[in-house]
Amino acid sequence: MTAAENVCYTLINVPNDSEPPSEVSLKADLEKGEIKAKTEALKKVIIMILNGEKLPGLLMTIIRFVLPLQDHTIKKLLLVFWEIVPKTTPDGKLLQEMILVCDAYRKDLQHPNEFIRGSTLRFLCKLKESELLEPLMPAIRACLEHRHSYVRRNAVLAIYTIYRNFENLIPDAPELIHDFLVNEKDASCKRNAFMMLIHADQDRALDYLSTCIDQVHTFGDILQLVIVELIYKVCHANPSERARFIRCIYNLLQSSSPAVKYEAAGTLVTLSSAPTAIKAAAQCYIDLIIKESDNNVKLIVLDRLIELKEHPTHERVLQDLVMDILRVLSTPDLEVRKKTLQLALDLVSSRNVEELVIVLKKEVIKTNNVTEHEDTDKFRQLLVRTLHSCSVRFPDMAANVIPVLMEFLSDTNEAAAADVLEFVREAIQRFDNLRPLIIEKMLEVFHAIKTVKIYRGALWILGEYCSTKEDIQSVMTEVRRSLGEIPIVENEIKKEAGEVKPEEEVNAAPAAKLVTEMGTYVTQSALSSSRPSKKEEDRPPLRGFLMDGDFYVAASLATTLTKVALRYVAIVQDKKRQNSFVAESMLIMATILHLGKSSLPKKPITDDDVDRISLCLKVLSECSPLMNDIFNKECRKSLSHMLTVRLEEEKLSQKKESEKRNVLVQADDPISFMQLTAKNEMTSKEDQFQLSLLAAMGNTLKKEAADPLASKLNKVTQLTGFSDPVYAEAYVHVNQYDIVLDVLVVNQTNDTLQNCTLELATLGDLKLVEKPSPLTLAPHDFANIKANVKVASTENGIIFGNIVYDVSGAASDRNCVVLSDIHIDIMDYIQPASCTDAEFRQMWAEFEWENKVTVNTNIADLNEYLHHILSSTNMKCLTPEKALSGFCGFMAANLYARSIFGEDALANVSIEKPIHLGPDAPVNGHIRIRAKSQVGHSDYTFIP
Repeated sequence: MTAAENVCYTLINVPNDSEPPSEVSLKADLEKGEIKAKTEALKKVIIMILNGEKLPGLLMTIIRFVLPLQDHTIKKLLLVFWEIVPKTTPDGKLLQEMILVCDAYRKDLQHPNEFIRGSTLRFLCKLKESELLEPLMPAIRACLEHRHSYVRRNAVLAIYTIYRNFENLIPDAPELIHDFLVNEKDASCKRNAFMMLIHADQDRALDYLSTCIDQVHTFGDILQLVIVELIYKVCHANPSERARFIRCIYNLLQSSSPAVKYEAAGTLVTLSSAPTAIKAAAQCYIDLIIKESDNNVKLIVLDRLIELKEHPTHERVLQDLVMDILRVLSTPDLEVRKKTLQLALDLVSSRNVEELVIVLKKEVIKTNNVTEHEDTDKFRQLLVRTLHSCSVRFPDMAANVIPVLMEFLSDTNEAAAADVLEFVREAIQRFDNLRPLIIEKMLEVFHAIKTVKIYRGALWILGEYCSTKEDIQSVMTEVRRSLGEIPIVENEIKKEAGEVKPEEEVNAAPAAKLVTEMGTYVTQSALSSSRPSKKEEDRPPLRGFLMDGDFYVAASLATTLTKVALRYVAIVQDKKRQNSFVAESMLIMATILHLGKSSLPKKPITDDDVDRISLCLKVLSECSPLMNDIFNKECRKSLSHMLTVRLEEEKLSQKKESEKRNVLVQADDPISFMQLTAKNEMTSKEDQFQLSLLAAMGNTLKKEAADPLASKLNKVTQLTGFSDPVYAEAYVHVNQYDIVLDVLVVNQTNDTLQNCTLELATLGDLKLVEKPSPLTLAPHDFANIKANVKVASTENGIIFGNIVYDVSGAASDRNCVVLSDIHIDIMDYIQPASCTDAEFRQMWAEFEWENKVTVNTNIADLNEYLHHILSSTNMKCLTPEKALSGFCGFMAANLYARSIFGEDALANVSIEKPIHLGPDAPVNGHIRIRAKSQVGHSDYTFIP
């Protein structure tokens, strides 16, 4: 549509490959063709007019040969045609031909078919010419008494639209519709009539509502929704009316329609802050969440409950409903459960924490029995974290929680088990009275732990907090049980040779181990590194970890054995027992070192692990007081310091949250008396219905709303030059993951441009939703073209393209104007958020953060390749080790700079602390990068 034309309410998809027919052929089809030919011709005429063609010669042809037809398809198309066709002369006067059209409208309004009557009434809502509407008013009024509800409800809409645009045509419309409403029985007709009275004459709407306020609960849901909106608007503008209608809102909370209940609950919260009102609204929200099957509805209503909780006076009311809120956990959706648990955790108090913990314990036990759902493990993890938080805030609950959670240390889901382990570590440090219970439960489940990370953590806890002789001996027993027969190497070789068999294999048939699943026989070397899975399953857990090459757990075991051995020496006075325990610990470490150096494990032991185990052997051989203090005191001090810092951070964040909720009133703040407040001041509060509508349309109120013109101009991108035949500029509107390009196209020539098409393409994870339709531009005319783009991932993107067009009457090829690129910044659709350390590490592990650089070279040796690199750069003074770290830092810096500033960016790398890179040695130090480009420069510090 061009700017000079009227607004069109109808959008029609146009195939791009169709050739526009000539006016002569269209005229022939409209005059002499059959019904089908006339229908197709009328469709083509509509499409051509939408594309900017005028076709004034066809108007009388359509009036004479098409308008009298009674075919329903023709009549529907005619309504579209009369909507878009120009009805006035260039000087603004109504065309003479429109008198004939007006007579046709009047006949259709008196047509015996109710569909034709109703469609015509809907069409009249779109007319903007009062001269056409005036002769039709008697017929429109008569439609209010039609027997069919479809005609009556569209007659109400037509009267409302005409009254709003041309009040002089029907000045008694409110009175007419009020009388109609009193006698009407159909719900849809009553809804339209009541909606008109709300906007046209609110007093009459209130009078009608007063007469039937006791019967509101019997009305249909569409009428109840409009009544809720009226009550909100009235009480919003005049708070003194609240007492008159609040009982009606209470009744609507019991409506059978979920939409009515939702709107009534929201209105009740805004009208009253009484605890009974808040409780009724919250209970209504909870019932909606439980009964509605759509997860999106559940999330929206949960957000409303969270908003209620933010109000300081409402939180106490919601605390009494925590158990009702927990009923939402029956929903299988993980996001709903996550929000529910967070809400319950925010509302927990000393009055309801015991009930909350009981429910959560039951849910945890349920997850142990349900494994078919894919989110079960994640839900269990959420439950563990919630119980952890409850135990930290209410220490009395820890004794009830720990026995249940300790069972999940043997869970195959490492994330949930890691959360349990973190909770146990914090509880055993903070609650001295629970240490015996935790140690006892830890020893019970120790042998069943399946993941090496949890095994390491459990070893650390046992080594740090086992302080009695019995506990220390129990730890040694569990370690020997998990390690199996020692020396390990000797035992494994004998097993491979068949000299020693596990207990489970003694009674088994010997031939069974030599037959594969396919039924074939196999032979195997005694020292083969690939052993049958049956033997791997029969290994104790710790030995299995070591045979897989995970010797980091061996270093943890060595530290644990050193701690408990030093503590045993201090507790037991018998020298023989002391030496026996220390010797057994050293034997375990020595046999692990022997295993690591052999060829039996899948991966050899690392130098770091060798150094750690050797250090522990040396500490046990000397047993000096200094080492005793370091192993048995300093480690616990470090943990205590870390937990103290974390606790202080939590308290600080809770304090900030409480300060936000507290409403501070200064000593000199004015006091507002409702009875003395002017009406315009009462209505200063934002209209919730209007805010909801704006949010649904994506027009959220932001800071730039104060100066919308300036903010829009900042987002305008010029696409072509001022001297190009077609000038184009785009306004980029970003709404979350939707990007709307509003492109202004101006024809700067004296020719008519036909099939003017905006062709766009994207670079990056952006997707063009639909191809813009071609249009026709008159000389010096302009048009707006909108294109929708979807964002698929969080990275910068580029939109590029061109405008192609044909010049009317010219025989040349299609013309093309190349557009400038539109850069979509990642910051336009990224929202700030927070995550825990564990979540950050998990995301860091899952996402592909590194930029891999492919190097094509014939040089096989790394040092030789680095020398080759150094010979062609200014880094000749560096050693190969430093050169490798510097080269990697240089590549990483340039890749990072280009990702921030674009492909033309260069980074200047300086190594501020020597970085040594040897075999299996971690990189230490940091690299400072100064990235420069045409856009700007910035400094970054990398800490590898």
